Amino acid sequence: MISTKKTAQDILQEELLKERIAVLTRASERLVQALDSLKGIEAEIEADLAALEAPDAGSDRPEPHSRQRTKRIAGINEKIAKFNSMREHAELRMYYLIVTREALGLRRHQRIEEFYRIPPKKRRMGDG
Repeated sequence: MISTKKTAQDILQEELLKERIAVLTRASERLVQALDSLKGIEAEIEADLAALEAPDAGSDRPEPHSRQRTKRIAGINEKIAKFNSMREHAELRMYYLIVTREALGLRRHQRIEEFYRIPPKKRRMGDG
């Protein structure tokens, strides 16, 4: 007859494995949250850019140096700064995930970097 009773060693190994999984899950979830925030900010920037390029009411094309356009560009630049700041946060979260993986003995990270792609930094807009 085979005994199915777990030894203290088995229970400890199982608990350690569960904790390793939990640590990796938390690290990857935090990276996903940062990437989701980036996507949201990027969507706002794209919508603002589309509105900026749309002609004003009663006009066939946008007025290049109007006060409203200058305000819109300033708003877009604020969102670009927010995007770039969140991008740095996402890079930090990626670093934490990789360090966590290495601490747990996982050495290959290429697939992680491919799966969790961090978009490039955005450049500020000029006035005109």
